[in-house]
Amino acid sequence: FCRKNSKETQSTTAVRILLTLLSVLLFTQVFGLSSVAQVILGKGNSGQYLSINLGFGIGATLGIYAAGGVSGAHLNAAITITQCILGNISGTTLVAYIIGQFLGSFMAAATVFAVYYDAIYHYTNGSLTVSGPTATAMIFSTYPAPNVSLQGAFFTEFMATVMLILGVLVIHDERNNAAIKGAQPMLTGMLVLGIGLGMGLNTGYAINPSRDLPPRIFTAIAGWGTDVFTADHSWWWVPVAAPILGCLAGVLIYKLCIDFHNHPAHETEHEKEQAGMETS
Repeated sequence: FCRKNSKETQSTTAVRILLTLLSVLLFTQVFGLSSVAQVILGKGNSGQYLSINLGFGIGATLGIYAAGGVSGAHLNAAITITQCILGNISGTTLVAYIIGQFLGSFMAAATVFAVYYDAIYHYTNGSLTVSGPTATAMIFSTYPAPNVSLQGAFFTEFMATVMLILGVLVIHDERNNAAIKGAQPMLTGMLVLGIGLGMGLNTGYAINPSRDLPPRIFTAIAGWGTDVFTADHSWWWVPVAAPILGCLAGVLIYKLCIDFHNHPAHETEHEKEQAGMETS
């Protein structure tokens, strides 16, 4: 009986997490994708590259505020997979997170497509393409710049995700100098903004499989076709694999360079007390 009850509790928790992440990813992604749509379809008259960076940064901030209490704000599949590999979450929870993330992101792409349906067809004259002067597939997913090799693009996504996970760990590490809880979502949003400002030229900084792959699947269904998977030397797998490897590498770097050199929390507090007594 106890085992059955435990399984039911896990199942209920998984469903709750899935539904929460579905709604939050829908909410979060709309900010970013719609900002890209406005810049491209407005031909630079309704925003610039900074608008896109701000859109994704604001979306990440609000998404973390919204989902932090239920799921720990797991909005990035690469971070979620890394947490599972490290043993911090179970396989069942991982599946719930990934499904919720992917469904939410897919629905966000569908929402932005519906909002800008008329503008997209006016801009493209009814021809939905991945490349060319009226290409619009990049509204929904990332594609590498024409002058960037596949290897260079992979390294860019890898390093951008390393910087993302390092920043997330710095902001949240209670054993180090963590930010106060209420400020953590805002600082994480600023981190996403900073990555976009400094590392977005080569690939558009996907840094998140659940941000890139579900909208790509949507565009394949909605009229852009299989070109979304074959374009740029079958680029689609890079925003999936590189962020996962980047997260794992970033955690290792943080452990080696910072975490292993930190004192345990109780020792740190004891040292602070001693320092206070000496000062007195």
